[in-house]
Amino acid sequence: MMTAEDKRAILDFISFYVVLGIVRMKTLCSYIGVSQRTIERWQKDGVEDRRRGSSRKVPRKLSEEENERIYNILCSGEYKDMNAHEVFNSLLDKGIYLASDRTFYRILKRNNALSHRSESKGGTSKHKPDELVATAKNQVWMWDITWIKTDVRGIYYYAYVIEDLFDRSIVGWMIFENESDVHAKELFEAACLKEKAHPKFVHSDNGEPMKGITLVAFYYQLGIIPSFSRPRVSDDNPYIESFFKSVKYICGYPSCFRTIDGARRWFADFIDWYNNSHMHSGLQYVTPAQKRSGQYISIFTERNRIINEARFAHPERWCGRMAKQYIVRAAEVLNPDKETVA
Repeated sequence: MMTAEDKRAILDFISFYVVLGIVRMKTLCSYIGVSQRTIERWQKDGVEDRRRGSSRKVPRKLSEEENERIYNILCSGEYKDMNAHEVFNSLLDKGIYLASDRTFYRILKRNNALSHRSESKGGTSKHKPDELVATAKNQVWMWDITWIKTDVRGIYYYAYVIEDLFDRSIVGWMIFENESDVHAKELFEAACLKEKAHPKFVHSDNGEPMKGITLVAFYYQLGIIPSFSRPRVSDDNPYIESFFKSVKYICGYPSCFRTIDGARRWFADFIDWYNNSHMHSGLQYVTPAQKRSGQYISIFTERNRIINEARFAHPERWCGRMAKQYIVRAAEVLNPDKETVA
């Protein structure tokens, strides 16, 4: 198939000889193998192929070199364990904009480099707990307990974890050999002492340690209002459940722990990484520590500046659409009402 450049060359060739009167157009067309009607159409309408399905030059389309560069970065040693959103935001923090995060995913998909890990099933209960809203840290805490395998079949350790709704940071955690509301009270006492504050609301599921008299009395003493999930509905406490999944699906998570001290050391390292290094998707890819300290506001401003500069430099790639913007949310919501979602 002839390209536009080939067609222009033929037109120039024919025009030269026909204008000079050296050869008739019909003779030249017969020699070249192109009909006279085709030449006339090219002269009138141009040489671009307007047929449906024909290959066209799209101004916003990345070149193959740019696609290959992005793919190599996504698969590099620095970013191979991150998803496309995390890589996109990490590059923005370095002042680099190559393409949108959606383009990153398209490049990975084209190279068969995407995978989905597991399936989940939603709850079927009818009545959701009340909406909880946090506009600052230490207003709403969420907590739960997860089992940790040991090297003895049927024996488990129990990780007690408290997460702040506003910035998803882990404000308190402990690991014990059994479930007890006494241990839960010990955890909350330590967390309140560390934060030098206590929340107005605490959300949890309906387990025995969550409703034990020792912990409930502690709530009453500090004026904390407890909130509980529906029975057997994990979606009512999604953020802490998501945290537990992050714990157990991260590369390097041990299949079991031999000692409780070993489990505590591993969790200490993980939570330090989670609070200070993990770019949280629910926080628009800043770390919980950056959200908690307020640093995320300047990070969002800089990311927006870089994206807007890239859009200004290559407006054809956006086709008039608005550029992605990072928004400083006024509040974080747990179990939002329908009116809030709308």
